[in-house]
Amino acid sequence: MKQARFSLFDAINICIMLGLIFVTLYPFVYLINVSLSSEVYVLQNRVSFWPRGFTTQWYEIVFQDRKIWMGYRNTILYVVLGTIISLLVTSSAAYALSKQKMLFGKQITLLIIFTILFSGGMIPSYLVAKELGIVNSIWAMVLPGAVNTFHLLIFRTFFEGIPEELEDAGRMDGLNDIGLFTRIVAPLSKPVYASIGLFVAVGIWNNFYSALIYLRDPSLFPLQVILRDLIIAGSNADSIASSANARSGSEVIVVESLKYATIIVSTLPILLVYPFLQKYFVKGVMLGSVKG
Repeated sequence: MKQARFSLFDAINICIMLGLIFVTLYPFVYLINVSLSSEVYVLQNRVSFWPRGFTTQWYEIVFQDRKIWMGYRNTILYVVLGTIISLLVTSSAAYALSKQKMLFGKQITLLIIFTILFSGGMIPSYLVAKELGIVNSIWAMVLPGAVNTFHLLIFRTFFEGIPEELEDAGRMDGLNDIGLFTRIVAPLSKPVYASIGLFVAVGIWNNFYSALIYLRDPSLFPLQVILRDLIIAGSNADSIASSANARSGSEVIVVESLKYATIIVSTLPILLVYPFLQKYFVKGVMLGSVKG
């Protein structure tokens, strides 16, 4: 049995990979360390690779702010509703387009692919949403991006790989097209549903641009808009710090620590979802992109 040889090339690759891992993870680790450090060490800029003067006061202050909870509620609503609608509409359209017998199926597919190269733009999209009456409502956050062309093509290619014998057996049992899709095709497509669902959920969770365009009511703002105002404008951070100072008396509130704590709070939930879908993720994307 041959022993594995460790070459100079392997050593260089390992060093490069470790460097990339460090560059990727350190900013996130730094955010966590600052958000868990006391104000004395933060003000003195003495926090680096681990927390100094461990404290959870910044998270307590963040969770006491009503805007954060309102943003969480709205974001979770948009993610759940938007992901369900997107998966339902996109997979249904992809299943229909995967059938060779569909009338004008190739022409419709070409028109859909055409939208990858050219789109209407921001102003026509806003005018359409305004005419539909969904501006300044939850539907403005979930309907305009419900169908993604790339996701539709992955679904269609995946469905084309399902053996036709299974559908023929279903038709012999009296199933129509809807029954075939719901009872046979969809249960066999869990990997692609999980991977596309993760794409959609992450996209909606991180989406603040649509909110800036379509929403005017602050009570409908998602968490990312609140986070954007906190980081860029600093308005939310100042208001949180002021209210916290009023409650605590003489305690000094470090705005940077509040910002970092809010970033962790807004990022961690979507990161925790990934490990549960990881086993489907690679399989679903690869199976849906083998064929052209």
